[in-house]
Amino acid sequence: MPIQWSHCVWALTKALSRDLAEFNILVNTVCIGLIKSGQMRRGAERSGLTPEQRYEQMGKNIPLGRVGEAAEAANVIAFLASEAASYITGAAINVDGGMSGVL
Repeated sequence: MPIQWSHCVWALTKALSRDLAEFNILVNTVCIGLIKSGQMRRGAERSGLTPEQRYEQMGKNIPLGRVGEAAEAANVIAFLASEAASYITGAAINVDGGMSGVL
């Protein structure tokens, strides 16, 4: 079975978080799924759909039933960069509406 890139990223996150902890450097990973973007809007238009139609179509495959908003990913990243997350390191947080598998 081939190694998935996500496993490598998680392993690197864990290793770096341990190596850099003594310097009070926090290392976390945000795994972002489908998020509404300009690139996705352009792709929808090329396929002959409106962005809303394409998002609705894509959302059918996501457990939460929709494509994410950029602000939802940004809020997680802002939290991790804040003092409120000062005791979080070595974490991989999925912002993907439930798409990722369970470890």
